[in-house]
Amino acid sequence: MKVNYKHRDDSKVRAKKHLGQHFLKDISIAERIVGGLSGHDGYKQVLEIGPGMGVLTQFLLKEPAYSTFVIEIDTESVAYLKAHYPELTPRILEGDFLKFDTKTVFDAPFAIIGNFPYNISSQIFFRALQIRDQIPEIVCMLQKEVAQRIASPPGNKDYGILSVLLQAFYDIDYLVSVPPGAFDPPPKVQSGVIRLRRNKVQSLACSEKLFFTVVKTAFNQRRKTLRNALKPIGEFPEHPLLTRRAEQLSVAEFVELTRMAEQVIAP
Repeated sequence: MKVNYKHRDDSKVRAKKHLGQHFLKDISIAERIVGGLSGHDGYKQVLEIGPGMGVLTQFLLKEPAYSTFVIEIDTESVAYLKAHYPELTPRILEGDFLKFDTKTVFDAPFAIIGNFPYNISSQIFFRALQIRDQIPEIVCMLQKEVAQRIASPPGNKDYGILSVLLQAFYDIDYLVSVPPGAFDPPPKVQSGVIRLRRNKVQSLACSEKLFFTVVKTAFNQRRKTLRNALKPIGEFPEHPLLTRRAEQLSVAEFVELTRMAEQVIAP
């Protein structure tokens, strides 16, 4: 059955700059974002980060395949959601996702969805990586430049730290671009929607902590060859990988580089 949705009255909640709030008002884009959830690995629960006035939430609540939870730090938005979606009230989590202990609410895998605040989107992904075994799928909107970077393959100038770290554990698709006019207030940048689906990698064949360090160090001086970029870690033996630049290496090659680093820093 086709349901007709109306725009919410955006005047109900004041967009707060310090929270990076830009409320999506394009209903067709909202429906498409929610439609990006594939049910990968059969999860039964979805957590929406920063629902605001519920433009995504209204579609999520119509999905019978899973139960929708939301987490919101803005008290004004929480009050709006309770007033307009009373059936959601028991599943409204008031607080900061970055500080939220997901195991206090979820005892099974759950998906994440949301129009991420652009000023903390990277932090959200780093937090998601920490609890990745709980999260089989993420569908989100963020700054287009960041979305493209995350989905970019090796050898592309957009390929960077988040690309490698997230692609190590997720298969990533870029879904759609979204213009500033789809928001109120409109951001000064273009936006993009991506989907991340957990791959089969349970653990890396190297120290994960050192892997993160090697990737970040390599990209900190991305114009240099890896031999020069990785000098803060130590002196590496001769190897063809070290003649290349960070953006040219695949995840598997970064794992190989990390195994070399383990030997370099071993006592």
